Amino acid sequence: MAILKIARMGHPVLQAPAEAVADAGAPEIARLIADMIETLADAAGAGLAAPQVHVPKRVVIFHMPKGRAGEGGEGGDGGNGGEGGDGGNGGEGGDGGAGGPRPPTVLINPVVEPVDDEVAVDWEGCLSLPDMIGAVPRYVRIRYRALNPDGEAIERTAEGFHARVVQHECDHLDGILYPMRMPDLTLFGFTEEMRRHLPPGGAETL
Repeated sequence: MAILKIARMGHPVLQAPAEAVADAGAPEIARLIADMIETLADAAGAGLAAPQVHVPKRVVIFHMPKGRAGEGGEGGDGGNGGEGGDGGNGGEGGDGGAGGPRPPTVLINPVVEPVDDEVAVDWEGCLSLPDMIGAVPRYVRIRYRALNPDGEAIERTAEGFHARVVQHECDHLDGILYPMRMPDLTLFGFTEEMRRHLPPGGAETL
């Protein structure tokens, strides 16, 4: 495993749609996932997309940081044994359950759709925009489908922070950075300055 360099806003790899993964079980995808997990742990973020480590493939990983593990529900898995397992990804339980943060979840070729029209605005950071945060509108409840590292189909519903982090990371696969989702750029700025006016808890670096 290796800690990979994270691309910053302005790099072309973050501006174009990523390619679908043809074989979820390919050795190079397994290496990429392992390197992304190590990179995310080193960067102390909540999620990471493959384009952020200069690999234009449709792969994202995310986890629920300490203090966020109880936020947002998770529905059934649809093709992967229900809520209790992520099949090849350390066995992630539902986000609303006890036991604290889970290992990172891996999504290959994810597809996201809103469950309804409800939108909420909350603060986000991004490893590709270091030292900056912004207030971003996102769907409150989503459904997502993907493959896990074993090539098995998964389908889940999510809400709250769980839904937000999935939307944020999957945006990277389409060349979208969170400022492009913001209708009010007066709520975008340097973390040190913006945190002076944020409520306790602030923003996660997604």
